[in-house]
Amino acid sequence: MGLASAPRSLLSLSAILCAAAAAAALLVSAEPARPGPAGKRSAYDILGDYNFPAGILPIGVSGYDLDEPTGAFAAYFNKTCSFSLEGSYQLEYKSTIRGVISENRLKNLQGVKVKLLFVWVDIVEVSRRGDDLQFSVGIAGADFPIDNFEECPQCGCGLRCDKGGASEMTRRSSRPFVDSY
Repeated sequence: MGLASAPRSLLSLSAILCAAAAAAALLVSAEPARPGPAGKRSAYDILGDYNFPAGILPIGVSGYDLDEPTGAFAAYFNKTCSFSLEGSYQLEYKSTIRGVISENRLKNLQGVKVKLLFVWVDIVEVSRRGDDLQFSVGIAGADFPIDNFEECPQCGCGLRCDKGGASEMTRRSSRPFVDSY
């Protein structure tokens, strides 16, 4: 079965990216919007400033750095975070993820991977296009509805951890999993 005919669902980034990830990027509930140490806003709040949903990051960001003039960022987890979404996507966030953020675009991403069939590939960019998030792995990508990223996944079990593991997302995109550009 080719990538174009593989099942298509949420990526956080997480997107994963998306999952893209979501994710979406990632679930019990999104990290509450609250100040961090010394009044510093959460990484999830910062995503909203750039028009991204909190659910493209999994729960558990322990800190972040952001150079506002350039958009260069790093987000930190206590350890590598991996989980499955809808039983078909495995996502992995390294303990440090980096990239450049601007309005509706995360580029030069490092530290976020998705497993496609038997191969791990880096998610290198996430763009918001209207009500969709587009996740790119370089020469190919996939679009997912933004409402798939309303909640943050949890390391180890993804979404719906109370159901004993991998999530069952009900919202799907109408396009194939990977579109080539």
